[in-house]
Amino acid sequence: MHTNRKPTYLPEKQDGDFFADIGSTIEVLISVIEGVYDGIYITNGNATTIYVNQSYLVISGLEKSMVMGKNMEDLMRSGVISRSGTLLALKRRTTVSLEQEFTTGKRALVTSTPIFDNENRVVMVVTSVRDLSGLYALREELDKSSEQAERYYAEVELLRRQVLDESGVVAAAPAMLEVLEIAKRVAQLDTPVLLLGETGVGKERIASYVFNQSNRNKQNFIKVNCGAIPENLIESELFGYDPGAFTGAASKGKIGYFGVADKGTIFFDEIGDLSLSAQVKLLRVLQEQEIVRVGGNKPIKIDVRILAATNGDLAQLVRQGKFREDLYYRLSVFPIKIPPLRKRQEDIILLARHMLAELNQKYNKSKRFTAAAERDMQAYAWPGNVRELKNVVERAFIMSNDSAVSITELNPEPGQPVLPPIAETQVTSLKAVLEQYEASFIQKAYQEHGNIRDAAKSLGMDATTFNRKRNKYEPLHQK
Repeated sequence: MHTNRKPTYLPEKQDGDFFADIGSTIEVLISVIEGVYDGIYITNGNATTIYVNQSYLVISGLEKSMVMGKNMEDLMRSGVISRSGTLLALKRRTTVSLEQEFTTGKRALVTSTPIFDNENRVVMVVTSVRDLSGLYALREELDKSSEQAERYYAEVELLRRQVLDESGVVAAAPAMLEVLEIAKRVAQLDTPVLLLGETGVGKERIASYVFNQSNRNKQNFIKVNCGAIPENLIESELFGYDPGAFTGAASKGKIGYFGVADKGTIFFDEIGDLSLSAQVKLLRVLQEQEIVRVGGNKPIKIDVRILAATNGDLAQLVRQGKFREDLYYRLSVFPIKIPPLRKRQEDIILLARHMLAELNQKYNKSKRFTAAAERDMQAYAWPGNVRELKNVVERAFIMSNDSAVSITELNPEPGQPVLPPIAETQVTSLKAVLEQYEASFIQKAYQEHGNIRDAAKSLGMDATTFNRKRNKYEPLHQK
């Protein structure tokens, strides 16, 4: 780098030594140079070092004996310095600035200025040396932080694209992205995974994501809703049965869900509803990787990866004697808790828009939410989580007459909030609040449709689960 400035000339030389013109002020001049924070490096007109101050030695990390009396060409050739501003200043006869690295690893910005005599000869080169090590360290830290930030955002974006492409899960909230990252890691292993979370948070979606990311993704993925199978049939459905095992059995027997899932993955939703007798057999599958069909006595080897999900408290069921403790510990080798939608604020509008886009594509429409409608959705607690959001979006899509979906379509009744009113009774826990909301939705769906099948379908539930929960909440309806 060149600096345009007028050449510096010495005053007319008098008799005496090199510094004779300064005379009695030489000691004062040296004291000033030694007091300067920047390094000062001086050579004669032949690039031989004649003076360095203490700051230069600190900045460069060099010993005084390494440079004094040494020519800059020799210093550069031996690697003491990477390049010389002095040599360039002598060659170009003008001030030169450049970055210089020392053999010690330290770096500096040097500015070399040639000093001319009255005959326009360069008789001295004065170089100021400014420490850059601290600035370089800071820049490296900033570059490192910037690189880490870019890598983080790139990974997040990649993860979001993978989620959308491979499992239909839409996520932007850090808590949900962390769940997906954990699920992706455990997917590569055959260990059982227990998915925990409230009703409607998307446990089945995460189970599908684990399957898609696993080495078994080319095999069968069997989903079993433990609450939808009658207790007297669940063992035959899961493990199959031999011919003639019981009255009404098929003459050729039945392979069962485990037989179909062999070499693949089986997902047990609402695992807490599994009967104790079925739990015993499931434990044997986990421990021995074998099943015994109903009516048979011959163990059949199988190779199945087991995923399970529950919205209940299995530990409490264990204490109540309704769930086997040994099975609980085998299933919960790797638990993944999926956060409720109210704790994933970043996902609410993203999910709603995604659902609306799917409906637009399916029915060739171009509807969108108004800003007020999105604010209303963002402010709502969504006790029914993603499932409830989907029901509200579908209802709003049907009810809207134009391209803009407003609050009016989101609400069941004009002027009413999306959130149904809580009964004016003392609520002692979040669980009680959620049950009250669930009871309200189930009652309203049944009143609107008049039968269990259609009411269950409107809430995204199977008929058996809907009926069981409706009976459970019947006392609430009668209050």
